[in-house]
Amino acid sequence: MLAVKSMDVRDNFKEWCNKVIGGETLVVSRPRNENVVIVSEKEYNSLQKAKRNEEYLKKLDHSFVQLEQGEVIHKSLEELRAMIDE
Repeated sequence: MLAVKSMDVRDNFKEWCNKVIGGETLVVSRPRNENVVIVSEKEYNSLQKAKRNEEYLKKLDHSFVQLEQGEVIHKSLEELRAMIDE
């Protein structure tokens, strides 16, 4: 991880972008500690996927708790098909 001042990024934007594409994470320091992190699109997509996976796993965990507590509804295949026709 690299940390630079916003003025340095402004003056050498292409150079910093190349470093980010090369795998570095760039922290741009700003006044009042309102820093910005720059990552590659590939890394960003990976982070978003991990976030979605975590949310999905939380839903699965909740479903397992409901199952263990008997908070489920049982339907046969025939009952489900009948519900579609309604």
